[in-house]
Amino acid sequence: MKNILVTGCAGFIGSNFLNYILKERDDVFIVNLDKLTYAGNLENLKPIENNKNYRFIKGDITNVELVDYIFTKYSIKYVINFAAESHVDRSILGSSVFYQTNVMGTNVLLEAARRYNVEKFLQVSTDEVYGSLGATGLFTESTPISPNSPYSSSKAAADLMVQAFHHTYGMPIVITRCSNNYGPLQFPEKLIPLMIINTLNGKKLPIYGDGLNVRDWIYVIDHNKAVELVFEKGKIGEVYNIGASREMTNVEIVKLILNKLGKGEEMIEYVKDRPGHDRRYAIDSSKIQNELGWKPSFQFEQAMEYTIDWYLSNKNWWDRIISGEYQKYYEVQYRNR
Repeated sequence: MKNILVTGCAGFIGSNFLNYILKERDDVFIVNLDKLTYAGNLENLKPIENNKNYRFIKGDITNVELVDYIFTKYSIKYVINFAAESHVDRSILGSSVFYQTNVMGTNVLLEAARRYNVEKFLQVSTDEVYGSLGATGLFTESTPISPNSPYSSSKAAADLMVQAFHHTYGMPIVITRCSNNYGPLQFPEKLIPLMIINTLNGKKLPIYGDGLNVRDWIYVIDHNKAVELVFEKGKIGEVYNIGASREMTNVEIVKLILNKLGKGEEMIEYVKDRPGHDRRYAIDSSKIQNELGWKPSFQFEQAMEYTIDWYLSNKNWWDRIISGEYQKYYEVQYRNR
């Protein structure tokens, strides 16, 4: 039995990961430490809440005493760190919480992992640490880190710290850097769920700038299968890029959603671009494919159908989310644009 501390798993990617891995395996015992910030939702974890190999603890990864208690009580020997403040727009509105959670929180986990001699520490990161690409080229694991937003700079700092603990202390670490995820349970501030929900509610679909910013999209389950593979077989000290080689402009994504839902392009509203908006991301995932045998199993069109259908079938889930504090954020973000 592997005793694993997995952080930040009440959010989108982490909850999909836990629901997937605890359905597939009975050789892991997982403690999920999550602060339950605005994007954390325990409803996401209903499929596993009574699993004998699972415990949930509400708390902050920056809490040294709590993290130490968890390592001691549950004999933790592995860490998978999903926990992060993760939305670029929010980091532009206020950056301090991003550095507190993403940098200092990672440091707390690393120090605990060092004290308790963990056997592997997996840092879940993002392709955004590489910065922005021109019209051609792909991010490889050797692409220099060049983050452009408060969010991506906080993730880059965390990555460098993880690598420093490997270099200095010999900590057994691996890092994954993934392209844009989509799928069920994604918080409605992100592009795809935002556009689906606005369409269903008859609201305008705000697109930054000219809508031609390019992102490389991957279905969340494909990402999580890659994380599991790197956790099990990834070479210590290495970075693995994860992507499905599906580049789409933002406006192409929006038009696809409108077409699927039978609505017209008159619902699109171009708004003032956000500061420092990276133009293009694209991942070269040949390393994880060649060395570990991973490849994406979902075709983009198929997985987008699944995703849109999930939001159509789960209105109660997202209806609760888009009220209250989230609605206040939405108004601040898009007013006067």
